[in-house]
Amino acid sequence: MSKTLVAFFSATGNTKKLAEAIFEEVQGPKVLLPIEDVEEVDGYGLIFVGFPVHAHSVPYKAEVFLKRIPAGMKIAIFSTHGSLHGHRLSREAVEYAVVLASRAKVLGTYSCRGKLSLKALDFLKQSPEHAEWADMAPSAGTHPDRHDLEEARNFARLIQTKARQQV
Repeated sequence: MSKTLVAFFSATGNTKKLAEAIFEEVQGPKVLLPIEDVEEVDGYGLIFVGFPVHAHSVPYKAEVFLKRIPAGMKIAIFSTHGSLHGHRLSREAVEYAVVLASRAKVLGTYSCRGKLSLKALDFLKQSPEHAEWADMAPSAGTHPDRHDLEEARNFARLIQTKARQQV
């Protein structure tokens, strides 16, 4: 059985919580690391990549990481965000992440709401282009919750099944 990497960037701890829930469900040899601690991505059969949505997009550290994933590598992308579930602002960030990793084989994506830091929320409130998001963000204060983490575990199981089927 090949090794699985769960790599994440987390500014407030939300994405780390998802990464840990996914890691718990991964079967076989596995590694959990912050993106900045991943030295090599070769040698893994599957990589889960997680990040928080920043300013409606993928944070720079996650961008760089996604671009270094080799062609054909099986990956899954997960994220946290302050917008309402399914809102275009979070969807567009995940869609951009898929484009960044377009050389890889993206098996699926998962995102859920996550509490924003007060500093980030203050920044969003001062910026007209982020006004819509700033209005939604306070209601994300209890996320990721128990249900979000269970959904992340379900996502991990689904992705592992897909990875095994696509040998």
